[in-house]
Amino acid sequence: MLTVVDVLAVNNFGDTREGGLAGPMGLLLIILLGTATVLLIRNMNGRLKRLPERFPAQDDSVADPTATKSVAAKPIDPNDRS
Repeated sequence: MLTVVDVLAVNNFGDTREGGLAGPMGLLLIILLGTATVLLIRNMNGRLKRLPERFPAQDDSVADPTATKSVAAKPIDPNDRS
């Protein structure tokens, strides 16, 4: 007599010992991902080395956040086409 456990325990995936390709394919995938990671890290390090040490400040308030300047708001001119 078949029980629920016997039905659930049946191997419906075929013979898992014959022609096992999952191990070598997994290893190949890990090696490819590792190689891609190393190449990406090297590329980004090269790009970071080419950046300037400091970027020029675009605004005094950006360069010195402690500065307290009062900037008057410029009224919006609807006729200004700039």
